[in-house]
Amino acid sequence: MNATIADGSRFAHRQTRSTASFPFVSLPGGPGRVPIEVNLVARLGRGAGDKLFFEAAARQRSHSRFVDELDEPSARLGGTDFKAGDATALYTFGVGHRGHPFHRHAGHRVFTAVSGSGGAQLRFCSATLADIERDPGNFVRGLHHVNVPADCLFTVRFCGAVWHQFAPLMEGARHPAFFALSTHTNELGGDLSEALRQRVLADEADIPSLTELLPQAVARRIAASPPRSPAVPTTELSLHDRPGGLLEAACRRYRSLAGNVQRWRFRLGTRPGFVSVFRHPKVTASPVLAPDCLLRGELRDRAIHHQDSFLVTARPAQPHRNAADWLAALLAGFLDNRPVQVSRMMALRNVLVRPLGLRTSPLGCPVSSLLAPASCLLFRGRFPVRSQAVSDDGRTAQVILGADDKHLVFRTCVAVRMLDDGAVQFSLSDRVACTNLFGRFYMAAIAAAHRRFVVPAMLSHAVDAALEPQER
Repeated sequence: MNATIADGSRFAHRQTRSTASFPFVSLPGGPGRVPIEVNLVARLGRGAGDKLFFEAAARQRSHSRFVDELDEPSARLGGTDFKAGDATALYTFGVGHRGHPFHRHAGHRVFTAVSGSGGAQLRFCSATLADIERDPGNFVRGLHHVNVPADCLFTVRFCGAVWHQFAPLMEGARHPAFFALSTHTNELGGDLSEALRQRVLADEADIPSLTELLPQAVARRIAASPPRSPAVPTTELSLHDRPGGLLEAACRRYRSLAGNVQRWRFRLGTRPGFVSVFRHPKVTASPVLAPDCLLRGELRDRAIHHQDSFLVTARPAQPHRNAADWLAALLAGFLDNRPVQVSRMMALRNVLVRPLGLRTSPLGCPVSSLLAPASCLLFRGRFPVRSQAVSDDGRTAQVILGADDKHLVFRTCVAVRMLDDGAVQFSLSDRVACTNLFGRFYMAAIAAAHRRFVVPAMLSHAVDAALEPQER
């Protein structure tokens, strides 16, 4: 439903009309400007607005491009790519229970938001800077408010040159106004100074740098005597409940209470997020060891009862790394990105062999020695290894891992090789010598799973972790 409070006098009257589509309002944006458009899209569950705000705001604070200025904390999720002809940028921003000051931008703005559990008031003024400088009263006369109800998904589109201010609809209730995803359709749009233009081109822009505050003389006048509805023409948008009715008032109160509960809940902290990527199988078995593989020199005085080698070739997004850097990232990947199924298998295996006095580890056997106590030989000062080798040109790096147990001895070579075409080859090769009959029985029992699942899964997960871009 739509409702408009027209006329600035104390006899302001309400005109309400219903709509089967999205309740919306379109307001004049000023000469030569696109109109100001606000659409209600959907109403969410009671208290959902505050819940979303506090959870999203907490994640926003941890973003590498987080900025907290002008009472409008924000983060840039997606930047421009002018070389590819893309001048758009994507931001998140939130407006808390204090609202933020009147301001404007050079370029157009389009954002989608969820209102807090007390609703939001969107305040727009289409007066130009020349109008305001000529008569500050023109700013007040050019105001129009749009009220958005609590816990609603809504969209806003307007020319950035329009002065605007966002605040909670329920004053003093400590509900946030909203949390939004904002699209800057052209980061170079509008009348930018040359310094700001260069900042945008250098990919260093943010919401505060693209913001112009209301002149102080007008801001002081507004602060001293803030214009309020019904002194300001106001459009009230609503879903489900007719504005001004008893049901709408009861619902507003109920949503406010539900939002308060959500606020206290999120003071206890938020849960982590996850990024899970499914890729096509990329691990291949190699029938022979590389000519320079360090594993060739291991266990030469023993009978070899098991040997395998697996490769992954990838073209990374960080070609500036050398082989030693990639090897360190790969070893860290074995520790930090363990396949869940392998971890479960190792937990079961540890329970079964512990009574026999065999060595146990939460890591799969090929790299389990990475969890051994620090030895005198460490790769990159962190990873305990039996031996290591890095070529003079930095294009190959490899280490030997391994341990001796009652029933077998194993050695593993983890290696990285930089290929001529810019790709990187990661490899993991195993060699096992059994020391008794039980060792042979043990290897016969696990060999198939070891070759077909355990080693490929561990190598694949470790490579994924090594290739993953640095946390933003």
